[in-house]
Amino acid sequence: MPLIKVQTSLADTAALDVEGLLKSLSADLARHLGKSESYVMTAFESGVPMTFAGTAEPTCFVEIKSVGTMGAKTKTMSASFCQHLSDALEIPAERIYIEFADTKGAMWGWNGQTFG
Repeated sequence: MPLIKVQTSLADTAALDVEGLLKSLSADLARHLGKSESYVMTAFESGVPMTFAGTAEPTCFVEIKSVGTMGAKTKTMSASFCQHLSDALEIPAERIYIEFADTKGAMWGWNGQTFG
């Protein structure tokens, strides 16, 4: 049930291959977590009013959630996803925040059931 959700202040993403970006993020998240990509969900939302460091320059907020413990993997994942998104969105890595959230299986539903 891993999820990666990207929100950005960029309003004009017409030239961006959003589907390609989401597919590559999906594959990367599955690889980092050692989980089947068949359970990975990705989401992308552009044009979100946001500020970072007191300015409205382009910025990005990413949520990564997974059942279980990401633990020490988050350092590698942060470096990887910041670089990936910085390159794809042309937003400096220092203007990208990532929130990692471990969740218990009973707190995540799918297909009329939960994972715990």
